[in-house]
Amino acid sequence: MGLMDFIKKQFIDVLQWTEDGDGTLAWRYPMQDFEIQYGAQLVVRESQLAVFVNEGKVADVFGPGTYKLTTQTLPLLTNLKNWDKLFESPFKSDVYFFSSRQQIDQRWGTPQPVTIRDKDFGAVRLRAFGNYAYRIADAKRFHQEISGTRDRYTAQELDGQLRGTILQHISDAVAQSGIPFLDLAANQVEFASQLQAATSPAFEKLGLKLESVTLQSVSLPEELQKILDQKIGMGMIGQNMGQFMQYQTAQAIPKLAEGVGQGGGGIAGDAMGLGAGLALGQTLAQQMAAGLAAQPQAAAQPAAAAAPVTQSADDIMSLLEKLGELKAKGILTEEEFAAKKADLLKKLG
Repeated sequence: MGLMDFIKKQFIDVLQWTEDGDGTLAWRYPMQDFEIQYGAQLVVRESQLAVFVNEGKVADVFGPGTYKLTTQTLPLLTNLKNWDKLFESPFKSDVYFFSSRQQIDQRWGTPQPVTIRDKDFGAVRLRAFGNYAYRIADAKRFHQEISGTRDRYTAQELDGQLRGTILQHISDAVAQSGIPFLDLAANQVEFASQLQAATSPAFEKLGLKLESVTLQSVSLPEELQKILDQKIGMGMIGQNMGQFMQYQTAQAIPKLAEGVGQGGGGIAGDAMGLGAGLALGQTLAQQMAAGLAAQPQAAAQPAAAAAPVTQSADDIMSLLEKLGELKAKGILTEEEFAAKKADLLKKLG
């Protein structure tokens, strides 16, 4: 090398990186024709990691601190280059900086409903939304698995992969938490904790640490929400079947009135449904009252009182079928259905 070439040769005395806040996760120091001067300084700031790569092989990894680059501070690189105990000439090596700070407010959500198994409703299709935060914990693994030899790698490029990983583990989180859907709203922290536990191993394989997961909202499909509203309505009136049927009838009255206001369209069908609801409500109420009565009350009634309603075997079987439909829809619990079924079967005997 001529004297002028040597003078023109440029050496790097300090290697450092100041993040610009654009979501960069990995950044390669621009070497070009530069060489690293023996004894140069490496500055790794808090929330950063640095990796030296020689001929495609990851050598030394540095955490926060200031380092003088010698054979003592670059033991693996020294071994790869077969240096003697000391080297005094400049050298070339790819140097990558990584941001190890938390990447916060990353959003996740279910574009389409996800099917899970719920102990109250069976198979349930729900939608959920929240956010999460992560950081690079293993720079060597992240370089090998994700960023590679690129000059720059950003959080935005990784977003879709991480969001899909979280969605993939929602069913596992629900199963592990054991929380019924009705209690999810009151146990969002526990559900988010289970989701984090179920997803963390997949993040670790990429050299990442999943720092936190939050659940902001969870919702059911409209048809299941209607059944849930009915169940809540029944609970508000004390789970008395007669009152519940009257409650449903009252819910249907505005619809009937609306049909009248629009010129009578569908009035006959609505009236038939309303009549059927009233009849079923009265019959079920009478059956419940008869089953709960511990002693006869007919003798205490005035002579002019109406005689108890008598029913045929066909009527009782029809009631059993209707009760079965209410149980299938989740309006009646298994225990409530069994009690009413036993009471009606006694009347057949």
